[in-house]
Amino acid sequence: MKETIHLLFSYGTLQLEKVQQENYGRLLIGEADRLTSYKIEKIQITDSDVLAKSQLEYHPIAIKSEDDGDFIEGMLFEITDKELIETDKYEVSQYHRILETFDSGKRAWVYVAKNIAI
Repeated sequence: MKETIHLLFSYGTLQLEKVQQENYGRLLIGEADRLTSYKIEKIQITDSDVLAKSQLEYHPIAIKSEDDGDFIEGMLFEITDKELIETDKYEVSQYHRILETFDSGKRAWVYVAKNIAI
């Protein structure tokens, strides 16, 4: 059975080669894209597994904005069903995964802030 390929938008630590190797055992293939009407804030990470992989105490988090001029630049990566599950495990509880449409017109998963709006 052929595995489904998903598009995942990363604007933070999932772009780091070390995080990709530790999460997926490979480097991801992707292309630059942009998500409008969102902006970046920072959250403190306390999960020891995530800290070990990223080696960063603060991670960016996407927050929906009322300003159409706000945008986030990042990468659209191709990942498998299994890798999507691994990504869910990597992202801490302040994030949740949603489908959004990007400037390229492609739809992809993106992890955004849970219960926060600006």
